[in-house]
Amino acid sequence: MFQHIRPALVLIVLFTLLTGIVYPFALTGIAALVLPDRAGGSMIARNGTVIGSSLIGQSFTSEKYFHARPSATNTPDPKDPTKNIDAPYNAANSAGSNLGATSQALADRVKGDVEALRKDDGATGPIPADAVTTSGSGLDPDISPAYALLQAARVAKARSLPEEKVRALVLAEAGGPALGFIGEPRVNVLRLNLALDALPAS
Repeated sequence: MFQHIRPALVLIVLFTLLTGIVYPFALTGIAALVLPDRAGGSMIARNGTVIGSSLIGQSFTSEKYFHARPSATNTPDPKDPTKNIDAPYNAANSAGSNLGATSQALADRVKGDVEALRKDDGATGPIPADAVTTSGSGLDPDISPAYALLQAARVAKARSLPEEKVRALVLAEAGGPALGFIGEPRVNVLRLNLALDALPAS
């Protein structure tokens, strides 16, 4: 009987070693050599201190910074663990809102966000979709150039900078579609805000 079981056991051990240890370590090693930044999480540092990743968004609320798109991530309520509370850009709980097009809660939230943009950012025309909608992950690090430009006047005013200078920075930081045709033009919010901090005062 053992002669029939032995080949199966040998194959289990062999493929466990190959697919569970050798293959993952080989790919990790190759990635570290070929794309060390991406393999390490695309971390962004300032003055030697890691302050975030270009792959995971952060919540900026100050008027002096560009804001990310809304995030639907949440966390357990410390007062009642059976309930969740909003926790924008909570990387430990990536998720969308799961609210459908007929959801009144979604309609009310989007309406409130549009009104806030018109009040705080002085938006008068159409509002970019990413300014009022969440991403599927809730952790999208990028916004559209249109949304970034919509915020330029507020950021310029808060920093006492010429609006043209801030708008030029947005355009300089904007990236095109991946490989020239995949996806949409985008601006990484963390990188944009770091470039904003680096601007000389006027």
